Amino acid sequence: MAFSTTSLFPMVLFLVVFAPICCFSHKLSSTGGGSGSYNLYPQFYDRSCPRAKEIVKSVVAKAVAKEARMAASLLRLHFHDCFVKGCDASLLLDSSGSIISEKNSIPNKNSVRGFDVIDDIKSALEKECPQTVSCADILALVARDSTVLVHDYFLIRWGPNWEVPLGRRDARGASLSGSNQNIPAQNNTFQTILTKFKLKGLNVVDLVALSGSHTIGQARCTSFKQRLYGQSGSKRPDFPLNQVYANQLRARCPRSGGDQNLFAMDFVSPTKFDNYYYKNLLASKGLFSSDQVLLTNSEASMELVKKYAENNELFFKHFAESIVKMGNITPLTGLRGEIRKSCRRINSN
Repeated sequence: MAFSTTSLFPMVLFLVVFAPICCFSHKLSSTGGGSGSYNLYPQFYDRSCPRAKEIVKSVVAKAVAKEARMAASLLRLHFHDCFVKGCDASLLLDSSGSIISEKNSIPNKNSVRGFDVIDDIKSALEKECPQTVSCADILALVARDSTVLVHDYFLIRWGPNWEVPLGRRDARGASLSGSNQNIPAQNNTFQTILTKFKLKGLNVVDLVALSGSHTIGQARCTSFKQRLYGQSGSKRPDFPLNQVYANQLRARCPRSGGDQNLFAMDFVSPTKFDNYYYKNLLASKGLFSSDQVLLTNSEASMELVKKYAENNELFFKHFAESIVKMGNITPLTGLRGEIRKSCRRINSN
Protein backbone atom coordinates (compact mmCIF):
# COMPACT_ATOMS: atom_id res chain seq x y z
CA MET A 1 0.00 0.00 0.00
CA ALA A 2 1.36 3.44 -0.90
CA PHE A 3 2.28 5.74 1.97
CA SER A 4 0.40 8.99 2.21
CA THR A 5 2.38 12.14 2.93
CA THR A 6 0.91 12.21 6.41
CA SER A 7 1.82 8.64 7.30
CA LEU A 8 5.26 8.91 5.75
CA PHE A 9 6.42 11.87 7.82
CA PRO A 10 6.87 10.07 11.17
CA MET A 11 8.71 7.27 9.41
CA VAL A 12 11.06 9.76 7.73
CA LEU A 13 11.90 11.44 11.03
CA PHE A 14 12.55 8.04 12.62
CA LEU A 15 14.82 7.02 9.76
CA VAL A 16 16.81 10.24 9.81
CA VAL A 17 17.64 9.76 13.46
CA PHE A 18 18.09 5.99 13.65
CA ALA A 19 18.82 4.64 10.15
CA PRO A 20 22.07 2.69 10.44
CA ILE A 21 24.91 3.52 8.10
CA CYS A 22 26.43 0.09 8.45
CA CYS A 23 23.80 -2.22 6.94
CA PHE A 24 25.67 -2.65 3.67
CA SER A 25 28.60 -0.33 4.17
CA HIS A 26 31.35 0.03 1.60
CA LYS A 27 34.74 1.62 2.17
CA LEU A 28 36.08 1.27 -1.34
CA SER A 29 38.78 3.07 -3.21
CA SER A 30 36.92 4.78 -6.01
CA THR A 31 37.26 3.43 -9.50
CA GLY A 32 36.03 4.69 -12.83
CA GLY A 33 33.42 1.98 -13.09
CA GLY A 34 36.09 -0.56 -12.20
CA SER A 35 39.28 0.87 -13.75
CA GLY A 36 41.69 3.46 -12.44
CA SER A 37 41.98 4.86 -8.90
CA TYR A 38 40.67 8.20 -7.64
CA ASN A 39 40.99 9.83 -4.28
CA LEU A 40 37.37 9.50 -3.14
CA TYR A 41 36.54 8.48 0.43
CA PRO A 42 33.54 8.82 2.77
CA GLN A 43 35.35 11.08 5.26
CA PHE A 44 36.29 13.71 2.65
CA TYR A 45 34.31 16.52 4.33
CA ASP A 46 34.79 15.49 7.94
CA ARG A 47 37.08 18.45 8.62
CA SER A 48 36.08 20.96 5.94
CA CYS A 49 32.30 20.60 6.40
CA PRO A 50 31.51 18.21 9.28
CA ARG A 51 27.72 18.67 9.04
CA ALA A 52 27.52 18.14 5.26
CA LYS A 53 25.94 14.67 5.37
CA GLU A 54 23.54 15.71 8.12
CA ILE A 55 22.38 18.73 6.12
CA VAL A 56 21.85 16.71 2.96
CA LYS A 57 19.86 14.02 4.77
CA SER A 58 17.69 16.60 6.53
CA VAL A 59 16.65 18.35 3.31
CA VAL A 60 16.02 15.03 1.54
CA ALA A 61 13.89 13.83 4.46
CA LYS A 62 11.67 16.91 4.28
CA ALA A 63 11.28 16.56 0.51
CA VAL A 64 10.35 12.86 0.68
CA ALA A 65 7.97 13.49 3.58
CA LYS A 66 6.21 16.09 1.45
CA GLU A 67 6.07 13.84 -1.64
CA ALA A 68 7.02 10.16 -1.50
CA ARG A 69 7.61 10.08 -5.27
CA MET A 70 10.52 12.51 -4.83
CA ALA A 71 12.74 9.71 -3.50
CA ALA A 72 12.75 7.98 -6.88
CA SER A 73 13.21 11.28 -8.71
CA LEU A 74 16.30 12.15 -6.67
CA LEU A 75 17.79 8.69 -7.08
CA ARG A 76 17.29 8.94 -10.84
CA LEU A 77 19.30 12.18 -11.04
CA HIS A 78 22.43 10.31 -9.98
CA PHE A 79 21.94 7.69 -12.72
CA HIS A 80 21.30 10.23 -15.46
CA ASP A 81 24.30 12.27 -14.41
CA CYS A 82 26.86 9.46 -14.19
CA PHE A 83 26.00 7.84 -17.53
CA VAL A 84 26.89 10.93 -19.57
CA LYS A 85 30.30 12.40 -18.72
CA GLY A 86 30.83 10.61 -15.45
CA CYS A 87 29.55 11.66 -12.03
CA ASP A 88 30.27 15.37 -12.36
CA ALA A 89 26.87 17.10 -11.91
CA SER A 90 26.79 18.15 -15.59
CA LEU A 91 23.09 17.21 -15.55
CA LEU A 92 22.32 20.04 -13.14
CA LEU A 93 23.58 22.85 -15.39
CA ASP A 94 21.01 25.10 -17.03
CA SER A 95 21.58 26.33 -20.58
CA SER A 96 23.78 29.41 -20.53
CA GLY A 97 26.30 30.84 -22.96
CA SER A 98 27.93 27.93 -24.77
CA ILE A 99 26.31 25.35 -22.44
CA ILE A 100 23.32 23.43 -23.79
CA SER A 101 21.69 21.76 -20.81
CA GLU A 102 21.37 17.99 -20.59
CA LYS A 103 17.94 18.66 -19.13
CA ASN A 104 16.77 19.16 -22.74
CA SER A 105 17.84 15.69 -23.92
CA ILE A 106 15.28 13.10 -24.99
CA PRO A 107 15.68 10.96 -21.81
CA ASN A 108 15.46 14.02 -19.55
CA LYS A 109 13.09 16.60 -21.02
CA ASN A 110 9.80 16.82 -19.09
CA SER A 111 10.96 13.78 -17.14
CA VAL A 112 13.84 14.34 -14.70
CA ARG A 113 12.85 16.38 -11.67
CA GLY A 114 13.97 17.24 -8.16
CA PHE A 115 16.25 20.13 -9.11
CA ASP A 116 14.61 22.43 -6.55
CA VAL A 117 15.54 19.96 -3.79
CA ILE A 118 19.16 20.01 -4.98
CA ASP A 119 19.02 23.82 -4.94
CA ASP A 120 17.78 23.76 -1.34
CA ILE A 121 20.58 21.40 -0.31
CA LYS A 122 23.22 23.49 -2.03
CA SER A 123 21.90 26.70 -0.47
CA ALA A 124 22.02 25.17 3.02
CA LEU A 125 25.55 23.85 2.45
CA GLU A 126 26.78 27.20 1.13
CA LYS A 127 25.59 28.86 4.32
CA GLU A 128 27.35 26.23 6.44
CA CYS A 129 30.62 25.96 4.49
CA PRO A 130 30.84 28.12 1.35
CA GLN A 131 32.16 26.59 -1.89
CA THR A 132 33.23 23.36 -0.20
CA VAL A 133 30.77 20.57 -1.06
CA SER A 134 30.42 19.78 -4.75
CA CYS A 135 27.13 19.32 -6.55
CA ALA A 136 28.41 15.96 -7.81
CA ASP A 137 28.83 14.75 -4.24
CA ILE A 138 25.39 16.10 -3.35
CA LEU A 139 23.88 13.86 -6.06
CA ALA A 140 25.74 10.83 -4.72
CA LEU A 141 24.62 11.48 -1.14
CA VAL A 142 21.05 12.21 -2.19
CA ALA A 143 20.87 8.87 -4.04
CA ARG A 144 21.81 7.04 -0.85
CA ASP A 145 19.56 9.05 1.45
CA SER A 146 16.49 8.87 -0.77
CA THR A 147 16.89 5.08 -0.95
CA VAL A 148 17.22 4.76 2.82
CA LEU A 149 14.11 6.88 3.39
CA VAL A 150 11.81 4.54 1.50
CA HIS A 151 12.70 1.33 3.30
CA ASP A 152 9.74 -0.62 4.54
CA TYR A 153 9.12 0.80 8.04
CA PHE A 154 9.15 -2.67 9.55
CA LEU A 155 12.34 -3.73 7.75
CA ILE A 156 14.48 -0.66 8.41
CA ARG A 157 17.47 -2.65 9.64
CA TRP A 158 17.56 -4.69 6.45
CA GLY A 159 17.29 -2.00 3.80
CA PRO A 160 20.15 -1.15 1.42
CA ASN A 161 22.65 1.31 2.80
CA TRP A 162 26.20 2.22 1.94
CA GLU A 163 28.96 4.67 2.72
CA VAL A 164 29.32 7.17 -0.12
CA PRO A 165 32.86 7.85 -1.37
CA LEU A 166 33.22 11.63 -1.64
CA GLY A 167 35.59 14.16 -3.16
CA ARG A 168 34.15 14.64 -6.66
CA ARG A 169 34.32 18.04 -8.30
CA ASP A 170 31.86 19.67 -10.70
CA ALA A 171 32.07 19.84 -14.49
CA ARG A 172 32.28 23.18 -16.28
CA GLY A 173 30.27 21.90 -19.21
CA ALA A 174 27.48 19.58 -20.28
CA SER A 175 26.90 17.13 -23.12
CA LEU A 176 23.47 17.08 -24.72
CA SER A 177 24.62 14.53 -27.30
CA GLY A 178 26.12 12.32 -24.59
CA SER A 179 22.85 12.43 -22.67
CA ASN A 180 20.90 11.42 -25.78
CA GLN A 181 23.29 8.59 -26.66
CA ASN A 182 24.51 7.12 -23.37
CA ILE A 183 21.50 6.88 -21.06
CA PRO A 184 19.70 3.53 -21.47
CA ALA A 185 16.20 3.95 -22.91
CA GLN A 186 12.99 2.13 -22.02
CA ASN A 187 12.74 0.56 -25.48
CA ASN A 188 16.40 -0.39 -25.93
CA THR A 189 17.22 -4.03 -26.56
CA PHE A 190 18.95 -5.98 -23.81
CA GLN A 191 22.23 -6.00 -25.74
CA THR A 192 22.10 -2.23 -26.30
CA ILE A 193 21.52 -1.60 -22.60
CA LEU A 194 24.29 -3.99 -21.57
CA THR A 195 26.68 -2.34 -24.03
CA LYS A 196 25.94 1.08 -22.53
CA PHE A 197 26.70 -0.34 -19.09
CA LYS A 198 29.91 -2.01 -20.23
CA LEU A 199 31.13 1.24 -21.80
CA LYS A 200 30.99 2.70 -18.28
CA GLY A 201 32.87 -0.23 -16.73
CA LEU A 202 29.73 -1.90 -15.41
CA ASN A 203 28.59 -5.49 -15.94
CA VAL A 204 25.44 -7.59 -16.09
CA VAL A 205 25.20 -7.82 -12.29
CA ASP A 206 25.29 -4.03 -12.08
CA LEU A 207 22.66 -3.80 -14.82
CA VAL A 208 20.18 -6.12 -13.13
CA ALA A 209 20.83 -4.82 -9.61
CA LEU A 210 20.57 -1.14 -10.55
CA SER A 211 17.43 -1.80 -12.59
CA GLY A 212 15.90 -2.67 -9.22
CA SER A 213 15.68 1.07 -8.54
CA HIS A 214 12.44 0.80 -10.55
CA THR A 215 10.90 -0.65 -7.41
CA ILE A 216 10.02 2.95 -6.52
CA GLY A 217 8.75 5.86 -8.57
CA GLN A 218 6.30 6.49 -11.36
CA ALA A 219 6.45 6.61 -15.15
CA ARG A 220 4.46 8.55 -17.72
CA CYS A 221 2.13 6.76 -20.10
CA THR A 222 4.15 7.98 -23.08
CA SER A 223 7.24 6.11 -21.87
CA PHE A 224 5.67 2.65 -22.26
CA LYS A 225 2.65 3.22 -24.52
CA GLN A 226 4.33 1.47 -27.46
CA ARG A 227 4.21 -1.80 -25.49
CA LEU A 228 0.44 -1.62 -25.21
CA TYR A 229 -0.39 -0.95 -28.84
CA GLY A 230 1.89 -3.05 -30.97
CA GLN A 231 5.58 -2.36 -30.42
CA SER A 232 6.24 -5.34 -32.70
CA GLY A 233 3.73 -4.15 -35.33
CA SER A 234 1.03 -6.61 -34.25
CA LYS A 235 -1.27 -3.88 -32.88
CA ARG A 236 -1.56 -6.04 -29.75
CA PRO A 237 0.30 -5.77 -26.43
CA ASP A 238 3.81 -7.23 -26.32
CA PHE A 239 3.69 -10.99 -25.91
CA PRO A 240 5.84 -11.01 -22.71
CA LEU A 241 3.47 -8.53 -21.07
CA ASN A 242 0.80 -10.12 -18.88
CA GLN A 243 -2.47 -9.48 -20.72
CA VAL A 244 -4.53 -8.69 -17.61
CA TYR A 245 -1.89 -6.18 -16.54
CA ALA A 246 -1.80 -4.76 -20.09
CA ASN A 247 -5.57 -4.17 -20.01
CA GLN A 248 -5.27 -2.39 -16.66
CA LEU A 249 -2.60 -0.11 -18.13
CA ARG A 250 -4.64 0.55 -21.25
CA ALA A 251 -7.55 1.82 -19.15
CA ARG A 252 -5.52 4.91 -18.22
CA CYS A 253 -3.03 4.94 -21.08
CA PRO A 254 -5.15 5.13 -24.26
CA ARG A 255 -3.76 4.87 -27.78
CA SER A 256 -4.36 8.59 -28.22
CA GLY A 257 -3.91 11.08 -25.37
CA GLY A 258 -3.13 10.53 -21.70
CA ASP A 259 0.61 10.78 -22.32
CA GLN A 260 1.32 12.47 -18.97
CA ASN A 261 -0.74 10.05 -16.84
CA LEU A 262 1.46 8.50 -14.16
CA PHE A 263 1.81 4.81 -13.32
CA ALA A 264 3.75 3.10 -10.54
CA MET A 265 6.74 1.18 -11.87
CA ASP A 266 6.18 -1.35 -9.08
CA PHE A 267 2.41 -1.50 -8.62
CA VAL A 268 2.64 -3.81 -5.56
CA SER A 269 4.76 -1.57 -3.29
CA PRO A 270 5.39 1.67 -5.20
CA THR A 271 6.92 3.63 -2.30
CA LYS A 272 8.96 0.82 -0.71
CA PHE A 273 12.47 -0.10 -1.77
CA ASP A 274 12.15 -3.88 -1.95
CA ASN A 275 12.44 -6.80 -4.37
CA TYR A 276 8.86 -6.77 -5.69
CA TYR A 277 10.18 -5.31 -8.93
CA TYR A 278 11.78 -8.68 -9.68
CA LYS A 279 8.73 -10.63 -8.55
CA ASN A 280 6.68 -8.54 -10.98
CA LEU A 281 9.08 -9.42 -13.81
CA LEU A 282 8.60 -13.12 -13.09
CA ALA A 283 4.85 -12.54 -13.46
CA SER A 284 5.44 -10.75 -16.82
CA LYS A 285 4.38 -7.46 -15.24
CA GLY A 286 7.41 -5.30 -15.94
CA LEU A 287 6.29 -1.82 -17.00
CA PHE A 288 9.04 -1.11 -19.53
CA SER A 289 10.30 -3.45 -22.21
CA SER A 290 13.79 -2.66 -20.84
CA ASP A 291 12.61 -4.22 -17.57
CA GLN A 292 11.08 -7.36 -19.04
CA VAL A 293 14.08 -8.13 -21.32
CA LEU A 294 16.10 -8.82 -18.16
CA LEU A 295 14.05 -12.00 -17.88
CA THR A 296 13.60 -12.93 -21.52
CA ASN A 297 16.80 -12.06 -23.41
CA SER A 298 19.72 -13.26 -21.29
CA GLU A 299 20.24 -16.37 -19.22
CA ALA A 300 22.66 -14.55 -16.91
CA SER A 301 20.24 -11.70 -16.21
CA MET A 302 17.32 -14.13 -15.88
CA GLU A 303 19.14 -16.03 -13.14
CA LEU A 304 19.86 -12.78 -11.30
CA VAL A 305 16.20 -11.72 -11.54
CA LYS A 306 15.18 -15.04 -9.99
CA LYS A 307 17.78 -14.76 -7.22
CA TYR A 308 16.76 -11.21 -6.30
CA ALA A 309 13.07 -12.15 -6.34
CA GLU A 310 13.82 -14.90 -3.83
CA ASN A 311 16.40 -13.07 -1.73
CA ASN A 312 15.74 -9.46 -0.73
CA GLU A 313 18.99 -9.22 1.21
CA LEU A 314 21.07 -10.32 -1.80
CA PHE A 315 19.38 -7.64 -3.92
CA PHE A 316 20.13 -4.98 -1.30
CA LYS A 317 23.77 -6.09 -1.09
CA HIS A 318 24.31 -6.07 -4.86
CA PHE A 319 22.43 -2.80 -5.30
CA ALA A 320 24.63 -1.08 -2.73
CA GLU A 321 27.80 -2.43 -4.33
CA SER A 322 26.70 -1.49 -7.83
CA ILE A 323 25.60 2.04 -7.04
CA VAL A 324 28.93 2.75 -5.35
CA LYS A 325 30.63 1.38 -8.46
CA MET A 326 28.45 3.55 -10.70
CA GLY A 327 29.09 6.58 -8.53
CA ASN A 328 32.80 6.21 -9.21
CA ILE A 329 32.56 6.55 -13.00
CA THR A 330 35.31 8.99 -14.08
CA PRO A 331 34.88 11.63 -11.36
CA LEU A 332 36.68 14.95 -11.56
CA THR A 333 39.17 15.20 -8.69
CA GLY A 334 42.19 17.24 -7.65
CA LEU A 335 42.35 20.46 -9.66
CA ARG A 336 39.99 19.30 -12.40
CA GLY A 337 36.58 20.91 -12.53
CA GLU A 338 35.39 23.22 -9.78
CA ILE A 339 33.15 23.50 -6.73
CA ARG A 340 30.12 25.38 -8.01
CA LYS A 341 28.48 28.05 -5.91
CA SER A 342 25.18 27.21 -7.62
CA CYS A 343 24.51 23.79 -9.06
CA ARG A 344 22.68 25.33 -12.01
CA ARG A 345 25.59 27.34 -13.39
CA ILE A 346 29.37 27.32 -13.58
CA ASN A 347 31.34 29.80 -11.53
CA SER A 348 32.03 33.15 -13.21
CA ASN A 349 35.82 33.14 -12.73
